Amino acid sequence: MLPLLTSASMYSHRVVATVIAINLTACARAPAPETGASPQATPFDVVISNGRVIDGTGSAWFYGDIGIRGDRIERITPAGLLADARAARRIDARGMVVAPGFIDIQSHSRDSFLSGDGRIVSKVTQGITTEIMGEGWSNAPANELTAAASGSVDPEAARLDASFRGPNGFDAWLRAMERHGASANVGSFVGHTTVRMYAKGMSQGPASPAELDTMRAVMRDAMRGGAFGLASALIYPPGNFASTEEIVEVSKAMAPYGGIYITHMRSEADQYLEAIDEAIDIGRRADVPVEIYHLKAAGKRNWGKAAPAVAKIDSARAAGQDVSADMYAYVAGGTGLAACFPPWASADGKLLDNLKDPSTLAKIRAEVLADRTSWENLCQLATPEGVMVVGFTLQANKSFDGKRLSEIAAARGKEWVDVLIDLTIEEQGRLGMLVFMMSEENVAMQMRQPWMKFGTDAGGIDPDSAKELTHPRAYGNFPRILGKYVRDEKVMPLEEAIRKMSSAVATRLSIHDRGVLKPGMYADIVVFEPATIADRATYEKPHQLSTGVRHVLVNGVAVVSDSKHTGAKPGRAIRGAGWGMEQRAGSKD
Repeated sequence: MLPLLTSASMYSHRVVATVIAINLTACARAPAPETGASPQATPFDVVISNGRVIDGTGSAWFYGDIGIRGDRIERITPAGLLADARAARRIDARGMVVAPGFIDIQSHSRDSFLSGDGRIVSKVTQGITTEIMGEGWSNAPANELTAAASGSVDPEAARLDASFRGPNGFDAWLRAMERHGASANVGSFVGHTTVRMYAKGMSQGPASPAELDTMRAVMRDAMRGGAFGLASALIYPPGNFASTEEIVEVSKAMAPYGGIYITHMRSEADQYLEAIDEAIDIGRRADVPVEIYHLKAAGKRNWGKAAPAVAKIDSARAAGQDVSADMYAYVAGGTGLAACFPPWASADGKLLDNLKDPSTLAKIRAEVLADRTSWENLCQLATPEGVMVVGFTLQANKSFDGKRLSEIAAARGKEWVDVLIDLTIEEQGRLGMLVFMMSEENVAMQMRQPWMKFGTDAGGIDPDSAKELTHPRAYGNFPRILGKYVRDEKVMPLEEAIRKMSSAVATRLSIHDRGVLKPGMYADIVVFEPATIADRATYEKPHQLSTGVRHVLVNGVAVVSDSKHTGAKPGRAIRGAGWGMEQRAGSKD
């Protein structure tokens, strides 16, 4: 295996090449200068002056002014040169950092962008200007089988519009979110679980040749509709019913369209290293890049696997395979409480029925209590003391919100596994949990990796209307990184953190007109105070906005001004490399 320095050096060369490509694209798109007028004669819509500009490429900061006209960056100059330029609005960024808007590679804001108000307050106040969705599930492609699972295994897909069906369904979904109104830009992978449900519903077992053909077809349609690639969630049913071979075949269908295989792997715990091997194998056999969601070694007995996991990724990269990862900045994960049950128990959507059947329940109970299982037994990995239960809707259970599973068991006078079963039945399988399974040392170590990027793994929330507890990452992930890990603990330089929040994600997803501050690029910009930026959300009191983010612009429009949401919804749909590919190819003939 080549040393880490070699892998990092290779990555640096790729970043430089990508930045050059982005710059060339920006130059090609930059507006022509106005005839007969100096650049300062025509007023800007916005001028941001005297800030420490961090352009997103990893380059050192400089004091600069930025002039914005319409939805694009028009000029970037040394500080003071736009002091006399006419502008409809001026932002004095003295003492603040001006950076590209952050791109959340793992968002769960689908419901907000279709049936909510679209403001995603908890996200844009972190500096997030683009939300990338699709882990496991997406609202398209849609048919009767995916609709049947709506509201149970995929609550975010509660609204499945008829237009989301058919070969143009993915594009229709993106257009629907844009039309609904969003404060951030929106884009998505196609959910692997959705693709499988489209062909096979919630059934277990291998896909038949006809079902596999259907999966390939809808994968190709989604890529043409603007998907960034295929996103799997392999610890949840029915996604984890799929074999490696099945995922390879579906991934091959997206390869000609520049698709990426991004995965919540089959294991992040006892089979962690084996799951990384599987992800790398899928990418190699399908000839597609691999991105690993929320890289982590879960469960204290697995913390020692974090360094070997990083070494596996470095080794694959050194051998020439495109593999990288992203993460959030917390030691606790968050998911549905039903993930504590074996996947087979949820087959065909029958979890609640199986929990009520005495003979089946006995088998489920025994598996949940087993110390080692073939599936990701999260309640055992975290222990009942490390499982915080959230999302109660029944008034009789409200007092348990935010309590540990062990505490609820003590209050009810029952063994924790029986309380797990009772609560799941009582709350119709819709409870969530925060699972404390990671180490701070591993979190910091992973952040330093040159191929790392950041995502929240959360949906956007309005704290004024929030009714249930949630993971604090929905409010604080990016400010937490910039405050705790960059400013206070000096885990990495500020410029490197910004790169991992912006251009690194844009490069990964082939978004060539965002993620960097350059003339001609879209004006997605965040202005924050480096001395005060911090997360305030906690596990016990998550609905608290972060501090330090003063201004956020999306497509040149202010969505956060003086740390307050403006109500604006200028977000647009962003599509992957396959969007319009066949039409463009046809136009050249």
